[in-house]
Amino acid sequence: MSSAKSLNLRARCAECLYQVVDRGRSLSDALPQVQQGIDNAKDKALMAQICYGVLRMLPTLDFCCSKLLDKPLKGKKRVFQFLLYVGLYQLIAMRIPAHAALSETVEGAQSLKAGGLKGMINAVLRNFQRNQAQLLADAEQVETCRYNHPSWFIKKLKSHYPESWQDILMANQQQAPMWLRVNAKQFNKGQYLDHLAQADIAAVGYDALDMGIRLEKPTDVTKLPGFAEGSCSVQDGAAQFAAQLMQVKAGERVLDACAAPGGKTCHMLELAPDIDMTAIDCDPKRLNSVSENLTRLKLAAKLIAADASDIDSWYDGKPFDRILLDAPCSATGVIRRHPDIKWLRRGADIEALAELQWQILCGMWQLLKPGGTLVYATCSVLPEENKQQMIRFLNETQDAKLDSIGPQDTEQSPGWQLLPGENDCDGFYYCRLVKEG
Repeated sequence: MSSAKSLNLRARCAECLYQVVDRGRSLSDALPQVQQGIDNAKDKALMAQICYGVLRMLPTLDFCCSKLLDKPLKGKKRVFQFLLYVGLYQLIAMRIPAHAALSETVEGAQSLKAGGLKGMINAVLRNFQRNQAQLLADAEQVETCRYNHPSWFIKKLKSHYPESWQDILMANQQQAPMWLRVNAKQFNKGQYLDHLAQADIAAVGYDALDMGIRLEKPTDVTKLPGFAEGSCSVQDGAAQFAAQLMQVKAGERVLDACAAPGGKTCHMLELAPDIDMTAIDCDPKRLNSVSENLTRLKLAAKLIAADASDIDSWYDGKPFDRILLDAPCSATGVIRRHPDIKWLRRGADIEALAELQWQILCGMWQLLKPGGTLVYATCSVLPEENKQQMIRFLNETQDAKLDSIGPQDTEQSPGWQLLPGENDCDGFYYCRLVKEG
């Protein structure tokens, strides 16, 4: 592959998409790497728009390519398949003039040192222009293209959500809004809304969240009043419920298991600065982001890089009053924010994830004081990772008792499932348990 710095913008996008779809890298990891050397903020934003857009529409783009090419591009030519997706996405969904989209995408072949493919790229894109309406109408007849999700996931949603599966899929295709969490140590929600209004940043509060504010449109954090001084943090509304449900109190010993990037850790400390907080994550690099967030917000916690389920490697023997287990999961509730999840996950992953969650949950329960509280959370919409886990745990764990979050949260149907798009939030699941004794 070519050096990203030598590539034109469309070629960089193709490289990024190849890394995600074919090599299994996350978009949040691959995109910043191919953006290196681009100083222009508009160009960076355009790259992000194209890459996110292609991943949202991948089945439709692939269907159109399959009709326009004799056979898919493979091997060393594989990156040019993604260059075609980039070209098609611009023609279908962006306001870039068609001639500019075409010329820049064709030039991408030259930039990728394959000038001999320019003619083919040009011919496919022009053929698509001539037949666009019919090709897109034909794609609509294919379910995976109509919803632009993998078939295994559509099937699961139909099974679990017979009344609302289409709503979930449609919500996943929307661009997620930007949410803020006001730092309770500095302002209340109303005060910070006033500061945003003075800065001409349109925003609304959400009554169910003590500190949650949704911006009318995404804004660079450097433009948010007092951001560098810790006035607020970027955190989706659904994720903000975690700290509220924990109900931490001064003096308590609290564990945030699987803590990175640290939004929930910091939120709990903002609500109760005098707690004894331990935050664990198995990824030392991601733990750095927890440290950075704590520093900006002037908060303190004990950080441990360890596998939460390998208790002997890190636990000091003192039980915790409260534990937040934001368990590793399929992340199927945050697809609108991370469209690469659709193509990085496989149906076969769910069983293995559920087993990992179970192991960590059983381990964390051992560390909880009698009378203590554990909040189990995922950003998944799949019951195998959520409600079914809690039913099994309550059945098999003698000293576990459900602490209801709301009227729908019962022993027969434990926990609270938020679906993507509800109140403009991500999809999340919460269940609160108390240890009897």
